[in-house]
Amino acid sequence: MIPVYGHIAANKRRTILLFLLFGLLFVGLGYGIGYWLGEPWLGIALAGLVFVVVLLTTYFGGQNVVAAMAGAHPVSKEEEPYLYHVVEGLSIAAGRPMPRIYIIETDVPNAFAAGRNPQQSLIAVTRGLLKRLNRLELEGVIAHEMAHIHNYDVLIATVAIVMAGTVIFVTEMLRRSLWWSGPRHRSSSSRGRGQGQGQGQVPALILVLVLSILAPLFAQLLRFAISREREFLADSTAAEFTGYPEGLASALEKIAAEQVPQSPIDREPLQGLYIVSPSLGVRAEDRLSVLFSTHPPIAERIRRLREM
Repeated sequence: MIPVYGHIAANKRRTILLFLLFGLLFVGLGYGIGYWLGEPWLGIALAGLVFVVVLLTTYFGGQNVVAAMAGAHPVSKEEEPYLYHVVEGLSIAAGRPMPRIYIIETDVPNAFAAGRNPQQSLIAVTRGLLKRLNRLELEGVIAHEMAHIHNYDVLIATVAIVMAGTVIFVTEMLRRSLWWSGPRHRSSSSRGRGQGQGQGQVPALILVLVLSILAPLFAQLLRFAISREREFLADSTAAEFTGYPEGLASALEKIAAEQVPQSPIDREPLQGLYIVSPSLGVRAEDRLSVLFSTHPPIAERIRRLREM
């Protein structure tokens, strides 16, 4: 297993790499749109502007975007004193900044963390989680999410979610331009060679079609950019921190058993953030589901915890 500090450094490098890959993808999309409309460089310039805006939004406010996507709302100490004291106690014991606390009003138990660093982060739990877990189990879940924050897992996850959503949105605009706009491309080089507009449309159409197909596929693959080992590492860190691995193991059993397909929290872009994928639980751990899951099998996570 990767040492904690090596894992943190690796996550920071992966975040920079993701930004670069997204930048290249935006340039390709911008060029494709511009080439189709007859202004390649204008397309690249507009794509670059969108990328910079999304980059800044993701880095400085990505956690708020993710919270809004999840339907989570912030709560104060007065509103949720029990949850507040659990998070505050674990933060003090760990010597780490206390994350903001959010609630998702659904009866399906689950939780996630988001943010760019320990100083700018949040932990969101569902109402169902608070109803079903005892204090030791809740502490295990909160410690797991705090481990993700400390290990900078949430940084790369937040980047992947917001950027992937933007790529899908831009690709949808590209498809709409194909549908509503006729090809306006007429390159000067083609005119210089005496080629007609009809011939210039062919490579433009091929480029746009390829980008419109590959871009969303690439965006979805980014959900797997975070190694599944991060869950094992966060489980281990949480168990060592609380000194009670059974608390988290028992919590994982309860959470996994109550995931409901197409529940309010079962949103594809966010599945990798939750402590248990809302789309799986324990009822769908066949080989194909596990292969394409953002999480390792629940049974394996519980087994490792109980062997500690």
